[in-house]
This record gives sequence, C-alpha cells and structure tokens, in this order.
Amino acid sequence: MSFTPFDSPLYRELISDTELAVLFSDAAEIRAMLLFEGALADAQGELGIIPLESALFISRSAREVQLDPSALAKGLAAAGVAGPALVAAFRAEMKAPEHAQWAHHGASSQDLVDTGLVIRLRRAADILQQRIEVLAETLGAQANQHAHVVMAARTRHQIATPTTFGARVATWHAPLPRHLQRLSQLRPRVEVVSLAGASGTSAALGPQAVEVEARVAAALGLAASHHPWNATRDGLAEFAGWLALVSGSMGKIATDVLQLIQAEPPQIGVSSGGGSSTMPHKANPVAAETIVALARHVATLSSSLMHSQLTESDRDGAAWVQEWLSLPQLFCATGAALRHTQQMIEGIVPDADAMRATIEATHGTMFAEPVTFALAEHMPRPEAAALVKEACTRAGPDRSLRTILEAESPVVLDWEALFDPVAQCGRAVALARAPAKGGDDDRK
Repeated sequence: MSFTPFDSPLYRELISDTELAVLFSDAAEIRAMLLFEGALADAQGELGIIPLESALFISRSAREVQLDPSALAKGLAAAGVAGPALVAAFRAEMKAPEHAQWAHHGASSQDLVDTGLVIRLRRAADILQQRIEVLAETLGAQANQHAHVVMAARTRHQIATPTTFGARVATWHAPLPRHLQRLSQLRPRVEVVSLAGASGTSAALGPQAVEVEARVAAALGLAASHHPWNATRDGLAEFAGWLALVSGSMGKIATDVLQLIQAEPPQIGVSSGGGSSTMPHKANPVAAETIVALARHVATLSSSLMHSQLTESDRDGAAWVQEWLSLPQLFCATGAALRHTQQMIEGIVPDADAMRATIEATHGTMFAEPVTFALAEHMPRPEAAALVKEACTRAGPDRSLRTILEAESPVVLDWEALFDPVAQCGRAVALARAPAKGGDDDRK
C-alpha cells in the first residue's frame, strides 16, 4: 500500500477520483499559482504600478513557464510554504531580470497559495455540481418508475408499514436539491481572491490596492474580497462541511442498499458485485460498502477544517497546513462516493415479488397501525391499540392478523382495504412522483 491509498495505483480506483485528484496535483497547484502571478502583473501593468513591458513579459511567461515541483521541494520545506521557492524559480526561468524583478510585486506567499487553491476549488465545485445534478436526475427517474412497487418500510431496524420503493428512492433524492442550493450559496464565499499582502492590510500594493484586487479577481473569474481572509477560514470550513453532507447522503443511500440486499429474501438486485475468493455464490456489495466507508472518512476528516479556523493573529501556518493535509482527500473521497453511487443506482433493480413476499411474511401485522386507527373510530383508542396488539402476538402462518380480527373484532370494518398494501401506502406514490415533477414536495 502507498503512504496514502488515495494516490496508490492499487487502491485509487476504489477510493479516489482521478478527475478531482488532478486538481490537487503538484502540477495543477503550480499552474494555478502562475495564473495568479500573470493576472497580478497584468493588473499592475494596466494601472502603471509596474512597467507595462515587464507586466506583459511576466504575464506571457506565467502561461509558458514550466516549473519542476521537485525543484521547489527544499524551498518549500525551508519556508513552510511554496510561495518563496516558486517566485524565485519563476523569476529565474524568465531569464530577464529587468522584468522578473516586478513579478509578485506587493503580494504575499499566502496570497499566492490561497488564490491558487480557490482557482482549483472552483473547478472542483463545477465537477461535483454536475455529478449531483446527474445523480438527482437518475434518482428522480427511478423514483417515478417504481412509484407503485409496494414494499415494507422499516423503522428502527424493524418492518413498519407499507410504502413503495419509489418513495424510498425519492427519499434518497430529497437532499440533493438542497446540496445544490447550499453549493450555490457557499461558492461566492469561497471563490474569493486573496490579495491582502503580508499582514492583511495590502500596504505593499499601495493606494491602488483595491483596484488591483478587483482586476486580478475579474481576470481569474473570482470575486474580490470584502475583507482579507488570511486568518478567517470559515469559507473553507463551510466547504468541508458541505462535502461531509454530500458524502453523508451517499452513505445513507448505500446503507439502505446494504439493508435491502441483506434482507431475506433480498429486496433488490444489483448489476455487479465483488466475488468471494472462497464462496462462489457471493456477490459482495463492494460499491455500497465503499461509499459507507468514504462517507465516514469525510465526516471525520471534515472536522480538521473546523480546527483550522482557530488561527492566531493575522496569519497562522499551523492552521494552513491542516487544510493542505485534508482538502485533497475530502474532495477526492466525496467525488468517489458520488461516482460509486451513480454507478450503483444505475444497476439497481427492485424485486417486486420479494418485496410482496416480505409483506406477506408479516401475516398482516404490518397493517396494525391502520387497523388500530379504524377501530379507534368506534372505541377509545387505547382499547383499540390493546386489542390489535394482543391479536398481533397470536398472528402467524396458521392465522393472520386479518383472520383473527375478522373473527374477534366488535365492529365490522373494510378489512379488504385495511389489509391492502397499496391502499395503505399513504402519500408514498405521490412522494415518489414528486422529484420527476421538479421537486420533492408531492403537494405541487
């Protein structure tokens, strides 16, 4: 195993995400920081802060220069941040000291690193947003397709009342629009340029600091900061919390899938599974198990970003390092959870016969609730509940709850309707239809 499974050739297909991992590679980080240097030079050249000729040269070089990450390693280790080594290497690669001297003018290493980070987080957000949108569409279609497939709901690990598989899938769908809404709300708080200088005052940028920041932000597709965020890391912590929420929703789906295939008989089929080395009959639920593990990992790791908010004074290197340690895994694990969930959902097939068999195996006891409420219209509710509860203790293969109550109930009820799973599904069908109509509210 590699030092981290996330970049292990052996493990990364299972627990990491290639598309997102690229954004956290050394090459991507260096490229993003050079984009910042180019945008900074352009802005300062346009405003006459540095010579225009030098600004153009720096900007062009930022697009063309290739820096070797390993050549920056010792400098990063010495400074605790990539900025000084990158700027020195960038200036050297330009081979034009008369222009290179103006690179990074007035900016700090934190400006460079933090802006380089949010440039990449913007792309990561795009990727995750698109995946959630696709998954939401898939789940909505599945919920609608299986709106009438009756199954047993389970509460606190036990069979409860009738519902439909479509309603269960609609429950999986329900958090996704909220996650998309949260993402659209948090992105403006995260995708913000950092250009506050050494201590957050932008002093070295001079009297045109605000205009420089505005131009750099516009060039990079970011927002200008209303206040320096060197020492206020709530935006990144919020993003980490959002990743934990998304992963948690994937974990909820996977947990349900594990329960549904564990039931006897299994309530759903899945298109693929991992084989056992000794038991040929098994198809292990690898995707669902992996999703649960990833959700737990993200939930745990996201707390490190909560700790990183505890910065001291105006800049804090310790909190910074916590972010570097955690963010790549947070994003890659969440991306992997979404990818596995999409593939898993596409392969799920509900077994309507098995679901009906599970209902029948309760011998009618899962209809205790509607029967109790129906009886309560003719007698005090506690008496109705006691009557039904006692009858449930005697229900079994030889005598169903319906048979017992038909013989012993003091009132005649519409037993056919009361023991009809379709009739007793409540709003389940409407709930299942709602996502396909553009929402999760069946009242629309």
